[in-house]
Amino acid sequence: MLMSVVLKRIYEPAARADGYRVLVDRLWPRGLRKADAALDEWCKEVAPSTDLRRWFGHDPQRWAAFRSAYRDELACCDQAVLARLRNQAEMTGLTLLFAARDTEHCHALVLQAVLGGDYSEAGSGRSVSDPANG
Repeated sequence: MLMSVVLKRIYEPAARADGYRVLVDRLWPRGLRKADAALDEWCKEVAPSTDLRRWFGHDPQRWAAFRSAYRDELACCDQAVLARLRNQAEMTGLTLLFAARDTEHCHALVLQAVLGGDYSEAGSGRSVSDPANG
């Protein structure tokens, strides 16, 4: 079966087509009640480290360095977690949820690419709404 990993802001309404919904932020999104999140899982362990997140600060000028550092963090994280997410993507589809406003420079782009097996240019800046991104 084809792997489906899509991205969505956590503030957007849940849809049946979302499949398995996973929040991939380390911090809970502001202004959102947990009861309203419609999550299947909150997977903090694949989010960027606090130090990396603070350093990046969603500064587009730091995007290339952030992508590289985050890929390194993902390479060192528990690979069983990534394998489980890949398996879920193949079984039911996977929606990676994030809170960032900037969808062009968001860690979820990098994670989406890594889950899809693209380690070379993971998260090269494609838009969440870009059809080539799905």
